[in-house]
Amino acid sequence: MDFGAHGARDVPGDAGVDFRILGPVEVFDRRTGACIVPSGSKQRALLGALVVRAGHVLSAERLIHELWGDRPPVSAANALQAHVARLRRLLQGGAPDGGGHEWIATRSMGYLLRPGRATADAQRFHRLSAEGRAALASDPVHAAELLRGALALWRGPALEGSTQGPICTVEADRLEELRLTTLETLHDANLRSGRHAEITRDLERLTASHPMRERLYDLHMLALYRCGRQTEALGVYERARRRLVDELGVEPGPALRERMEAILHHAPSLTVPRPALPAPLAPPVPFTPLAPATSPDPHAALLELGREIARLGDRIESLSREQEELIRRFNLLAAVPVPGGQLV
Repeated sequence: MDFGAHGARDVPGDAGVDFRILGPVEVFDRRTGACIVPSGSKQRALLGALVVRAGHVLSAERLIHELWGDRPPVSAANALQAHVARLRRLLQGGAPDGGGHEWIATRSMGYLLRPGRATADAQRFHRLSAEGRAALASDPVHAAELLRGALALWRGPALEGSTQGPICTVEADRLEELRLTTLETLHDANLRSGRHAEITRDLERLTASHPMRERLYDLHMLALYRCGRQTEALGVYERARRRLVDELGVEPGPALRERMEAILHHAPSLTVPRPALPAPLAPPVPFTPLAPATSPDPHAALLELGREIARLGDRIESLSREQEELIRRFNLLAAVPVPGGQLV
């Protein structure tokens, strides 16, 4: 997927166009709010495949297989040409730049979507998810904000209504796996931020919806334990074990077993991680009074006094920045809940 060409002003394609596949496939104009939704399953599958492989030529054979599978009509090539022409007219008529950009180009080997400066919701999802994962260890609160933003882009199952053939089906499965991984990372960030009490119900629902994902059981167990519900946390492990043994014939993996052992023995590692305390302040620079002027020249004394005033100004500015940083860290610490409902 090759969206959002960088740099050049002469890159064709309107930057206000957004191709969306995190839900039913559609083309959205962010400036006017107009939305292009192809009618018919073949049109949706065609647009979905072209968006997934944007910037790359898809052969007519692959597109025919995508739309009709192993039983294409006798006139499949002509039918494909008709679908491409209809979709091309739909995009040319509904896009903000009208006929100024050829969205679907014909090549000797097939067709390709030319996104130009258009954007795609899937690429924004990838970017926000990656940024959230990168911020997880150092700033879990900010990481959670980024991950929530990534998940908010979803309007339903990826490529909903377009998964007739392998191109869209494989991409939909890949995006769904990334969505679940992002959701797991979000709850990891919530746990690191001390929000365990807020997410236990959601994790219970998720383990029921996705019973083969051990990471969700792991997060649920930790959230319950931090709420003072050790017995329930161990019960989640037993439920996960039974499900895995009954349906897959395997025992829980090492990570889940280690979590169970840690909960059973009240391991200190299970407590809410605290933000790092600020480093001690450097000792203040002592103020050295000016020595009485020995020079009869008053201009020299004035220059020395001016330099001392400038040094004091720099020190005051440095202390002010240190104070702001201490206040920020104090507020972060004060917002972290501890068992018993008190704040520290």
